[in-house]
Amino acid sequence: MINVQHGNQGIAIQVVTERHYDDWLDDQQLQTKNWLTFSGFKTPGYSLIPNSEGESSFVLVVVKDTQEASIWNFANLAVALPAGDYCFSGSPSQQANFALGWALAQYQFDRYLKSDNEQAVLYIENQSSYQQVQDQAEAVFLTRNLINTPAADMMPEHLSQQMQTLAEQYDAEFDELVGEQLLEQNYPTIHMVGRASVHDPRLLQLHWGDEDAPKLTLVGKGICFDSGGLDLKPASGMRLMKKDMGGAAHVLGLAKLIMAAELPVRLRVIVAAAENAVSGNAFRPGDIVKTRKGLTVEIDNTDAEGRLVLCDALAEASDENPDLIIDFATLTGAARVALGLEVPGFYSTDDAFSEQLRVGAIQAEDSIWQLPLHQGYADYMKGSISDLVNASPTPYGGSITAALFLQHFVASDNWVHFDVGAWNDRARPGRPKGGEAMGVRAVFNALEARYC
Repeated sequence: MINVQHGNQGIAIQVVTERHYDDWLDDQQLQTKNWLTFSGFKTPGYSLIPNSEGESSFVLVVVKDTQEASIWNFANLAVALPAGDYCFSGSPSQQANFALGWALAQYQFDRYLKSDNEQAVLYIENQSSYQQVQDQAEAVFLTRNLINTPAADMMPEHLSQQMQTLAEQYDAEFDELVGEQLLEQNYPTIHMVGRASVHDPRLLQLHWGDEDAPKLTLVGKGICFDSGGLDLKPASGMRLMKKDMGGAAHVLGLAKLIMAAELPVRLRVIVAAAENAVSGNAFRPGDIVKTRKGLTVEIDNTDAEGRLVLCDALAEASDENPDLIIDFATLTGAARVALGLEVPGFYSTDDAFSEQLRVGAIQAEDSIWQLPLHQGYADYMKGSISDLVNASPTPYGGSITAALFLQHFVASDNWVHFDVGAWNDRARPGRPKGGEAMGVRAVFNALEARYC
């Protein structure tokens, strides 16, 4: 539930910067000054100020001077205040930032819990700010929910249902290929990765928007659980592998945001959904597969399966020569080693859009970082008895070599690849531990700049 409403009812929230706090305090009634003094109030921080009858009068929030407009300034407030109605007035951008931090902080994955906890509700007056917050929060919540759902309830058929529901919500078209249909329609790598599972692999597609608008294609890795295959992961490496469909979750969240905002694009979403399981017909190290594009790939490691399902999906995405292709994937641990768990890396062949991404990330306070498509490492992915291998022989630069592998299957000059972790390993204001939408809001801002 998103506890942000349109209106002006409730207890008022006043925001003051530290540099203006003393001047603000000088203008307050003695009762307020005494309350702040004897309650030990320190800046930055917040205080629920009572009136003479002991009832809540207003909420004072003092923020650091350099973070006056940060959405994360207000995230803790949403869970710290007692249940009730609150209101905030300010410029449209201030209302949007305040309310978005508030909404994101109140996210709870309670599908498997009985929860009747009452939460604080925020009212803002500006209609456009309210709608903007609703759209962004719903997109983030969708992404988080998909990632947090256990694999038993988020297999390819469940991911298909989620995508169909999204298509119906925005009057989009949906279609899918299931199981042996993938071989019949020439998607061999998706079928190969998923064939060992009792849950049939699928290629899921959504189409939305004006046929004559610029074509934007989103591609998501949807490995619904990754055991590693025959190159089996250790228990510690397998524990969180329900999140290996995080790329699919990201493109669905981003698609929801694009359709809600009615961006003037012809949107296409492609998700390669499979479970990388172990059985008698699992693909093996040393196997060679001929991909949709016609390139042959030797399997060096069955745990490098994400790039395999993506190569057929990216080849399909390139067939109609879209204006822009963006893919999201929980692809490598190497990206996490390079950038940590809180900053997703991206690769791009479009310098202009890379700059729009940089600006969009700053505006959204949604951290991303560009990594190099260093062509000097391309030889690591060449095969001796095949065109390519699916894993590099060197332990270094693993995120780069994975991106270089994918680049072989992209015909477009306008391609962006996100290597995301999709998971918060600790709770921060507005970003609870668990599944996370990383870069979704940044990319949306960049798309607005490109197409609006």
